[in-house]
Parts: sequence; structure tokens; C-alpha cells
Amino acid sequence: MTKTLLAEFVDFVSREQLFTQEDRILIAVSGGVDSIVLCELCHLAGYDFDIAHCNFQLRAAESGRDEDFVINLANKYGRNIHLKRFATGEYAAKNKLSIQAAARNLRYNWFEEIIRSFTPPIRQATSHSTQRSIIATAHHMNDSVETMLMNFFKGTGIAGLHGILPKQGHIVRPLIFSRKERLIDFATNAGLKWVEDSSNETNDYERNRLRHSIIPMIEEIYPGAINRLAETTLRIREVELVYLQAIETIKKSMLEKKGIEFHIPVRKLKKSVPVKTILFEIIGDFGFSSGQLADAVNLLNSETGRYIRSDTHRLIRNRDWLIIAPNEGPQRLSIIEAPGIWPVTVGQLKVEQITSEKIDISMNAELLSVFLDAKEIEFPLIFRNWRQGDYFYPLGMRKKKKVARFLIDNKLSKTTKENVFVLESKKRILWVIGMRIDERFKITPRTKRILNIEMRMT
Repeated sequence: MTKTLLAEFVDFVSREQLFTQEDRILIAVSGGVDSIVLCELCHLAGYDFDIAHCNFQLRAAESGRDEDFVINLANKYGRNIHLKRFATGEYAAKNKLSIQAAARNLRYNWFEEIIRSFTPPIRQATSHSTQRSIIATAHHMNDSVETMLMNFFKGTGIAGLHGILPKQGHIVRPLIFSRKERLIDFATNAGLKWVEDSSNETNDYERNRLRHSIIPMIEEIYPGAINRLAETTLRIREVELVYLQAIETIKKSMLEKKGIEFHIPVRKLKKSVPVKTILFEIIGDFGFSSGQLADAVNLLNSETGRYIRSDTHRLIRNRDWLIIAPNEGPQRLSIIEAPGIWPVTVGQLKVEQITSEKIDISMNAELLSVFLDAKEIEFPLIFRNWRQGDYFYPLGMRKKKKVARFLIDNKLSKTTKENVFVLESKKRILWVIGMRIDERFKITPRTKRILNIEMRMT
């Protein structure tokens, strides 16, 4: 005997552990048939829920009509209702987002605000469970298959092929097991009322074009394709679990964390199979897209210094390593007006004038504390990042040398070089901090006044 939609709904919620009778659920209700059915099923099953409705003010009179309809729906069920009107168009323009992306951001950010207000819970939890706050949306099987196809056509990793998951954190989709047509049949037979969104009938949006044109053609050629694709998404979900476990093991063996950077041994990576997939899964965590994968693979055979960039990070070839590092920050500069302790962007600089002649002039000038001949130095001192074109006379040399070449000779990686600072006086570099002082400012037997400068990193 075929189960009723209500029985399947209750079974699915229990099997996927989406929520319980003790949880408080916030149902996102547009007024369309999907969210209306979700409210009715939750009501019939005895779940505790509030209703939230977003008025995105994009469809003139229709937006107001939908808001009034949902208010009446909440009254029908005797439920709390949460309403919000958004200036969606302005938000999208300001943040350079599509209308769909803007609406999504606004919607879910607001939902999170609402469920935070659910604490303390309205119903006392039993001694065997804890009440949770859940956000429920009315996505169904057709939505999931559409998402899978869109991701497939655009190019995606395995995660893009599982469709819409029933549960992501405290956001659940309890209708994902059902086709749209079945929801409509249930609503019609139950005498439920709903409103139609006219924008769903246009082909202005990518999803609508797929829904109205491409999927009907697929169904015509391959009857039952939607159901089989939905079954495929379930198998992919299970395959993904095994895949992710393997990828996590590989990442642990491949990535070496060094400060704010991650280093990948090139030789080891090149021996890995399949190298493209492994590299994609590693760099994808740092904002790199599938469209950048070919360039990332090319770095495996490039010379030192080549790199590609995501919005947040760079992937840099440096000798036998690929280095994942945050993008460069702004140039950092501090002015030291006189002896004392001065805050700089990476810590403190202690500048002390010494008159004693009992100084060990063999002091290692590569440490973070150095002695300089004060006679040749004028305040203010400038503490800053090194720049292209900078030069100095490294201690022990009579010829000037560009700082860039000095850093290369010391085999510093690109990202390490970005965090090298210099101290200058009257446009002359006194010290490449932590590495070498300038020959012109070294202590000699004739030195009378000495500056002791100490870099205290934080």
C-alpha cells in the first residue's frame, strides 16, 4: 500500500534526524504551494513551528498580496509570524550582487537573527533531549535535481553533484524527498490555498530556463529522469562521504603549516594520483575556483616566483614547494621621533642611546638587537616594509646591494620577503631588520655614541 505524503514526511524527518516534536522550527514561507504544504504537514504531525515571511519588494502589488496571505496563514494555524521588508534592489547594487544572491543573503541572515531570539526555549525540553532551534525551507526533489544539473553544466567538484542536502547544520529541507507534482496534488486534495509568484513563470532567471525548457526535454527523451537523477544524488552523497575521508587523509599528509602559510611539497604532489583532483581539493579551501585548476597545475612545472591569486590567497611556486599564503596587506610604516619605546605595526621598537665604551663590537648584527654608530644617524627614523629599488651596504661589504637581491641570495620565499622590514634615516637604510645592518653605520673603535635598537615582535 502506498504511503501518504504525511506518513512519508514523518518517516523522512525521523530517518534524516531533521527535527523532533521538542524542537522549535522556523518555517520560511513565501506563500507558494511548497511552503504551504510544509506548514500543513508540520501542523498535522504536531511539530512546533513559527512562520517567517520575507517581503523583498520586487514585485509591486504582488509582494504586498503575498505578505497579507502569509499573515492570514499564521492566524489560521495560530502561529507566531515574523515579517521583514527588504530593500533588495538597493542591497544588491551596493554589494554588487545578483538579485537572487542578494535575496538569499538577506533571507538567511534574518532567519539566523530570529532563531537566536528563540532562546530560552518556549517549551521545556524533556530530561532525555534538548530543544533545538531549526530553520526549515520547502525545497523539494525538483529543486535538488535542478541544482545538481546547474552545477554539472557549470563544472564542479563532487560536492556540487549531491544536489540540495536534507540537512546543513540547523537548516533543514524536509520536503526534499518529494516531487513538486506530488506537493501540488496534496495541496489540491486538502483544499489548501496558495499564491503564485509571477516571476517563476518567466525565463529571466537561469533556474527558470532550466526548469521550463531543458528539464521537460530531458523528461520527454528519458521518462522518469527526475526520479532517477534524484536517486543518483543520494548515491553521490554516500560516495562523497568516502571521498572526503580519503581527501582529509591526503591533506594531512601533504600540507605543512608554517605560521600563516601552508606549504605543499611539489615532488610528493606530482607523484600523487589523481594529482589534479587532489590539488583542486586542497586549494579550493582557499578560494580558488575550478577555472583556475589548469593554472595551478602548471605551477608544478614552473620556475620560482610564479603564482596565481584567489580573492583571499595566493598559490606560489617557491623552489620545491607550492606555498598557499594570504594576499599581501597594505604597506606598513611607523615614524620613530626620538629614543624610547615606539609601537610599530608588528610589535615594538626600542631605541636607546648608550654612551658607555664597553660594547662588544663583535655582536651578531643579524639578531633582533643591534648596535649602530649614533654619529651617522638622524631622527626621525622610518620603520617600513622594504620596497623595490631599496639598496644598502651589507655589513662587511663596500659595494651597495639591492635589498631585493640580498633577499634572493638569502633564499627567502616570496611571502617571507613581503614581511621583511627596514629601518631608515634620511633615506638611508640602517638595518634590514633581523638580517643585516648597513656597513656605514657599524661601530668602530672611534665610535663615541651608540644606538642600541631592539625589535620586539608580537
